[in-house]
Order: sequence, then C-alpha cells, then structure tokens
Amino acid sequence: MFKILKKRRLSSNMTWIVVDAPLVARKAKPGQFIILRTDEYGERIPLTMAGHDSEAGTIDLIYAAVGRTTMLMDQLEEGDALLDVVGPLGKPTEMEGLKRVAVVGGGTGNALAFPLATGMQKAGIKVDMIAGFKSKDQVILEDEFKTGVENLYITTDDGSYGEKGFTTDKLKALIEAGNKYDEVVAVGPPMMMKFTCKIAEDYGIKSVASLTAYMIDGTGMCGGCRCIVGGENKFVCVDGPEFDGSLVDWDELIKRNSFYKEQERDDAAHVCRLTGGVRYHD
Repeated sequence: MFKILKKRRLSSNMTWIVVDAPLVARKAKPGQFIILRTDEYGERIPLTMAGHDSEAGTIDLIYAAVGRTTMLMDQLEEGDALLDVVGPLGKPTEMEGLKRVAVVGGGTGNALAFPLATGMQKAGIKVDMIAGFKSKDQVILEDEFKTGVENLYITTDDGSYGEKGFTTDKLKALIEAGNKYDEVVAVGPPMMMKFTCKIAEDYGIKSVASLTAYMIDGTGMCGGCRCIVGGENKFVCVDGPEFDGSLVDWDELIKRNSFYKEQERDDAAHVCRLTGGVRYHD
C-alpha cells in the first residue's frame, strides 16, 4: 500500500498528491512515469511524476479527475492509500548539451510539463515556460513555475489572464524576437503538440514531444501505446514517452487517442465510495 501523505487542490478538477513510495523515489528522474491502481478492482493508469524526494521517499502526482480511476483517486484523502504504484517507467528526459530550451504546455499538460521544465532548470538549462490555458480559473502551478524556471509566459484562449492567444502564438513571437533555443519541448493535447513542433521545425529548432497514449502493462508487451515515429512502430512506455516531434505521425496518434472518447464521456461525475463503482448517465 502507498499512503497519500499530502493532498492539495490546484483547480476545480486538478489535484496534487504526495505519495509514500521510497523505492520509486530512489530512482526517479524527470520525464519518467508510474502506473497505479487505486484498489484490487481498479484499472491500471499511467501518470507522469510531477516530482520526487529520494530522501523523504515520496513522489508527487498531479491528476485531473476526468476518468474512472482519477475520479476514484479524488475520493481518497490524506492517510488513505493507493494499492499499487509501479515505476519509475519510461526513459528520463535527455538534457545533455542543452543551454536554453522553450517548454510549451497546454491545459492539463502543464502538470506534465512542470517536472520537465523545473528539472531542466535545476540541471543548469535556462528554461522559458509557455503555459497555456482556456481561462483564468484553469491556471495551475503559476507560483511553482515562477520559482522553478527562467521565464514564465501564461496565455489564455479568452484573454482572462496573461496574454490572449495560443501557446503557439507566443512561441513564434519569442523566436522572432531573437530568442535562441536549442530545443522546444511540447507537452499537452496532441493537436497543440503537433503545431508546436511544426513551428520549431519551420525555424530549424529541434522539437521533443512528450506523448500520452493508452497503456496497460507499461513494459512494451501489450502494444496498446503504439505510435509511429519516423515510419517505425514505437511504444510510448519503453521507447518514450519523449520523441522527436518532427518524426511523430500526429494524425495516427490523434486517431488512436480518440478511440475511447465516447466511453470516457460516459463516466459520470459520481463515484460510489462503498463499491468503488462509477455511476453512468443514461
């Protein structure tokens, strides 16, 4: 059992928890993820670690309560425990040779961008963080980004906070203003990552995309997280989760990631604490 030591609400549907997982924390590095189960009846889901403390033996997880398992997680409080936490999985973020990087996060993807951006900054890389949200009430981790990166730029689709516009607009403006980046890292919705990587390619800058995909075992055996990179089959769990953004077959990835959208929408907003079941709308 993996006890939840701290729980902090970031927004209406996003939460930050600190979990006691000493064996995972001991080897965790930025960019890696874990797979968890809430109980013996639960499904296995991957979550990128938002941070870790090897001395305290803890890992940080940030999640949005949008699906069956994350809704179940949201019922847990400090002192409760997750049944399984397996990791660290995936390849760590590659940082060698980098001096200045732009990290672009979209929506809930900013929770995944946080450990990448701050991990790079701690490694001596200057990081410009572009964090995009739909509106002011969805902005998360602003204070943490401000203290963890060189520069923070917040954009909102409706202009209710920060700069009005998309993250791609801000990235293009920063590049055209003369900022020299060794790499652009994209984390968020596939469509946003696709156009972020395209802008980087247009300006001759290397792009890296942190991909999300349906995942079951996390060891490359099930094939559920297959993606096409450079014309070859790759698996997000063992070959990634970070790939050269210019080589990703974005259309194929977007199609695969939308396969269960209707079922995901059917998950209701109520989880029974007695049975662990999710009530569905008609």
